[in-house]
Amino acid sequence: MLKRIAKKLNMVGALISSIRFFIRKNKGRTFRQKVFSLLHPTPTSGPLHRYIDMVIIAAVLVSVVSIVLETVPFIHAIFEAEFALLEIFTVALFSVEYIGRVYSSCESPPYAGPVKGRLKYMGSIPALIDLVAILPYFLGILLHQVVDTRFLRIFRLSRLLKVTRYTGTLNTLIKAINREKRVLMASAFMMLLMVILTASLGYELEHDAQPDKFDTIPSAMYWAVITLASVGYGDISPITPLGRAMTVVISLIGIGIFAIPAGLMASAFTDQLRIDRETFENEFRERLAKGQISQTDHHALNAEAERLHLTAQDVTRIMDKVKHEMKLKGQQGLENLKGVELLEHYRQQISQLRSFAQSPQADALTPMLQDTETTTTAEREVWQALRK
Repeated sequence: MLKRIAKKLNMVGALISSIRFFIRKNKGRTFRQKVFSLLHPTPTSGPLHRYIDMVIIAAVLVSVVSIVLETVPFIHAIFEAEFALLEIFTVALFSVEYIGRVYSSCESPPYAGPVKGRLKYMGSIPALIDLVAILPYFLGILLHQVVDTRFLRIFRLSRLLKVTRYTGTLNTLIKAINREKRVLMASAFMMLLMVILTASLGYELEHDAQPDKFDTIPSAMYWAVITLASVGYGDISPITPLGRAMTVVISLIGIGIFAIPAGLMASAFTDQLRIDRETFENEFRERLAKGQISQTDHHALNAEAERLHLTAQDVTRIMDKVKHEMKLKGQQGLENLKGVELLEHYRQQISQLRSFAQSPQADALTPMLQDTETTTTAEREVWQALRK
């Protein structure tokens, strides 16, 4: 019991801390910029952005579960009022989110412009998904006296697509499709060609024996697709010897033809994840090469790591790898110095030490260097020479 209370207090404390961090980081910024930081991962978002994401994801999942359970008659009869209240709450939450995203969208460079930018954002796929998630509810209110709006309920399940925004999977999948679109189009053409040829052969071989099932080539296409895809419902099947022999052949061919797009997409998706993670490594390498990573850079890297589904262990491993590579590169660069370059590098190091020895901070170091138990003779002699 005490552990549960302590856990809840820790969650409340973390939430309060994230709110304070957000207020501090967004002090002096406009209301639109604050809304954008709440709904998008930015250097000024902090943990509060993740809390909002978790609330929306939870609302989506609860809403979808309630939509599914509504179709069970005895459950709907018991919890009809609760389902109605839950629908109002989730639609209100999703509506506020949609309005906030449209309002703050012009803070993003691709959608710059108060009117044109917002209209462009409203036509994007994520915005259309958000709109479809709430539109059936309002259309049901407006049109329920004119037409039967019960068919709109099925569109409420599109809310599940909202989760793709928070996983980053949809973006990665779109990138993978764009990269491999030519190969996928060629594969789709082969599949279409096989379906047409198979349906034509099936029509020619089975039309006389089964005129009710293989009456036209378009009707035979249904049989061709389920045969090539190795589904085989059995509602339509050849009965002639040639038709059955052809079915065996095209079933074996279909296993390879229909497996090509799946293999391509799996390979492209994995390759795109690798590219994104290498980009994250390069970004961290560039920021580290410029000097110490600032707090803003740290939050930006965390936001990118969250988008790529990198765990804390993955981020630590990548950072250690980059630091190790840069350290080795620095050592190799020093080893490659020769002649005048090596002498110049030595002079630069001496100049930096002399500047430090003449600085006010050096006074605090002098007593420590005078201790013979903690310093060597060479260290004391070098320090005395630098102080002259």
